[in-house]
Parts: sequence; structure tokens; C-alpha cells
Amino acid sequence: MPYSAGARLPSEHGSKLGHIPVVQSDWVHALVDEFESTKTEGQDSTNTLWENYCTEEVSPLRNVWAVDGSFVSIQSEHKPPREVAFVKTALLTVDRARLEAIDKDHPHPLLLQDVLTGSAVFHATVFPLKNIRTPLGNNYDAVRHIVRDSMKIDEGGAFYETLKWIAYKKWDKLSRSSSPGFRCPHDHCHEDIAQGLPYDVDEGVCPSCKKTIFLTDMIGFHLDMDEDSAPDSVASAYMLVMETLMLFTAIRVLWGHTDKNLVTNTLFIKDGPLTLRSQYSKLVPNIRAFLQHAKDSSRPVHVIGQEKSGAFFDHLASIVRFASPQERGQPPSFAVLSHKFVRREVHRSPDLANPYGKRTNWGEKVYLKIDPGTYMVLNVSTGEYLDNVEMPTKDELIGLQRILATLPSLVSYKFEGALFPIELANGIASMSSYPSASILQRFINEQAP
Repeated sequence: MPYSAGARLPSEHGSKLGHIPVVQSDWVHALVDEFESTKTEGQDSTNTLWENYCTEEVSPLRNVWAVDGSFVSIQSEHKPPREVAFVKTALLTVDRARLEAIDKDHPHPLLLQDVLTGSAVFHATVFPLKNIRTPLGNNYDAVRHIVRDSMKIDEGGAFYETLKWIAYKKWDKLSRSSSPGFRCPHDHCHEDIAQGLPYDVDEGVCPSCKKTIFLTDMIGFHLDMDEDSAPDSVASAYMLVMETLMLFTAIRVLWGHTDKNLVTNTLFIKDGPLTLRSQYSKLVPNIRAFLQHAKDSSRPVHVIGQEKSGAFFDHLASIVRFASPQERGQPPSFAVLSHKFVRREVHRSPDLANPYGKRTNWGEKVYLKIDPGTYMVLNVSTGEYLDNVEMPTKDELIGLQRILATLPSLVSYKFEGALFPIELANGIASMSSYPSASILQRFINEQAP
């Protein structure tokens, strides 16, 4: 590895001539020739199973909820710099019929403003990351209490009630389920509380150290921290968890509505994959259980995630030219990716000890091409995880036909493969413009003594 540039001296440049002898290998030489070739493949070498679809007889979903979030880390100008992270998430509802009246290529800003009026809520909080300490305690305890207070206070505790609804499976009136198990957050304990917290309680006592534990400790933010500092991953994880809780707050409210068809006639969209990784994945089994319960109750909940970057988006971009439609007016197409296909063609990995997505994903991957220039990576839920490398198929994906019938009316041509609800939610949640990072920077500096 070369030396990096410093304050006085330049960086070291890597040697270009040192690699020449290796090209003398016939295999390497053939590889270089093939790499530099300008020829293009005439067909998809991954054999992606695209299917055309027609939704003329399928009823689209009328209502749409979308959630998005952002976070930004800010450092003060003092030495050593204090660092905090601001997190903001937004939940937006739109009427699909009103969106259809907006020009896809040149949306009128007043029409967009009319769609947004009175239709969005947002949640915001701040976390200490480094070199900052409150008089109430260290960073470790500050983050634990901020997580609990932020969820319990905002919107009258609606998001916290959703956490309890998921953790205790409260959609089932007969259930008295305890929360998922977790490790005690207190120093010098970290006992595994496998039994979780008793049904519907907000806090309890660790059986080992006898100190107070919160329901929000179950999520596991404390596992990413030490006593005096926290990484950016705490803020990003909180954003992802809150996006999920805000989306399920809408689902929870509609699920309990007197109109039992309301939740089924709604499309719920999350920016990014339907995934919770690492210790945060303990919420995934309960989320799957609810979606399966809704499916079995003939009240399917239509939830999708849209991935705008990453391995799946890059793979789709490399093969989408082979799929129809090739011209405007031709029927759209989609491809449901099996676990075997994901491992072999996208991740290009050998058989793994744990099946793909079993612990972390509550949605499966679907490629969609609506017109020659509009394509996207979607996540669609199956309910319970299907532990089979050939799964899922289109028949296992909850409400796929109605989802596909709805999405063309939500497309925005302002960005590549954009959906209006996500675009509008991002405009509310974005920390780069509202409020701007520079304003946050000034705020932090003004708080210094």
C-alpha cells in the first residue's frame, strides 16, 4: 500500500511498471485482451427469468404510504472536536389518484405541494458520538435514554406503541408473548436475557445485576457502543429501525380501523431493502409473523422496499437491456429472484452455512422494468421465510399483482427509476437541505461554552 499524503509531503504513487511481467502469462494475457475487448454480449449470461405481465383486470391499490430517512454526523471546530449525529425520518401518505394527475416528466411544484399539504409527519433526534458528555451520565447511558425518550415522546408515543405491538405480537388478541430476548445493557453484566421482557411492559429488572432495563434496550443499540463514544453506525441503525417503526405505525393504525379492507387497499413503501441486520434482526421474525398472519386472515398487507444502489441495483443495470419492454407501449416485465439465483449470480458466493436472508430479510428481491428507461429493484414480502433455495416464486410474494398494477402510476421521471412517494418523503427527511448540514454545524458550535 502506498503512503498517504500528509500536511507537508505528497502521497506515494503506486508502481505502474512493476505489473508488466505478469502479463507474460498466457492466461493473464488472454484475460487482459478479453477485458479490453469492445464486443458486447448478445444475451443475458445469468439467464434471469423475466416475465411479462398485464394488469388490466387487476385493481391497483388506492392509497400509498412511504417512509424515508437520513442522518448526518457533525463535528465542532474545537479541539478535540465534539461530534454528534442528527437523525431524521419522515412518513408520508399520498392519494394515488392525485398523483396520476401530475406530469411525470415535468411535475408542477404547486401540484406537488398540494399533495404534500397535511400529509406528512417526521421524527428527529440527536445522538452524542465523541468527546461530548451530558451532566446526566456518559454517552453509553445517554444514547440508551435518548432512544427510549425519542420513541416514547414523539407523536404521543405512537412509534413506541408500534415497537410494543411488534415486540409483543399485539396484533393477536389472544397472545401474551414476551419480547425477543436480548443482552443486559449494563456494564459488567451483559447477561443474556433469553426470556425477554414480560408481555406489554415498558421496563423490567435484569435477573442478574438487578438494574433497570428498557424495552428499547431489546433493539440492541448498546452493543455498538462503549462508555464514552459511539460510531456512526448507531445513527444509521436508529434511522433504519425508525423507518420500519414509522411504516408499521401506519400499518398498525389501518389494521385496527373499522374498515377492514383499508389496510389491504394500501401500498406501503420503504426506501431501501426490507432488512434489519446484526442485533437489530431480532425484530424480523415478529415482522414476518404479522405479515403471515395478515396473509392467512385474507387481509394481505402490501409492503415493498426500493433499493436505489448496491449489488442488486448494479446487477440489474448490467442485464436490464435484455429484458422487455424495448420500446414504449410494450408490456412491462419482472423477475423474481430465488435464493439460489441471488447466491450464484448476484453475490457470486459458495453455499453458505446460513441460507440467504434467513435471519435478516423480511422481503425478497424482485426486478421490475416498466419502460425502456425505467427499472428498479424491489423487495416484496412472503410472510414467513421460505427455507428453500428455489424460492420464492411469484405466487409466494404477497399481493405482487396488485403491487405491479399500482407502481406505473407512481413513477417519476425526475430521477432514474424514481417513485414519487419516495422522492417526496426524501425531500422531507433529507438532512442535506432541510435543515441543512451547515445550520446543524453552526448550532453545535453555538452550544460550546
